[in-house]
Amino acid sequence: MSNPHAFNVLLVDAEGPVADGSAWEHLRRRKDDQWKNPGAKDEQCHLMVQTMEAWLIADPERLADYYGQGFQESAIPRNPNVEQIDKTTIEASLDKATRQSRTKGTYHKTRHAPDILERIRASVVRTKAPACERLFVTLAQCIERGAKDGGFG
Repeated sequence: MSNPHAFNVLLVDAEGPVADGSAWEHLRRRKDDQWKNPGAKDEQCHLMVQTMEAWLIADPERLADYYGQGFQESAIPRNPNVEQIDKTTIEASLDKATRQSRTKGTYHKTRHAPDILERIRASVVRTKAPACERLFVTLAQCIERGAKDGGFG
């Protein structure tokens, strides 16, 4: 955190609904996590609410392109705020939607997620995931400050 030319960001799954308050507060309150803030600013901690896969289902068109023939787009929830969909529902819908994909097979986090993240449209995800919007706004502000001030510290 002492490098004036770096802006460190923690991006982590929330693993459940997020109440009002900072991302650090959420991580501290979670029974399974109980994280302690190492002295970072609130703007340096961001959550994928409730799970990273929420960002994937926010752009079902790109999911369909990735999985190809056999993808069941109707299995993807249509909630305009994907962060309100609980983790188990998201996981089950991805499993059902991809189970008959002839090109990729059933969704697998480590094999598929990196490729899908490259394909989904940030502009679409930002409209359906407020925490994603917060991350992009924070990064844009940080870049603007860094360009203006010659560093990020």
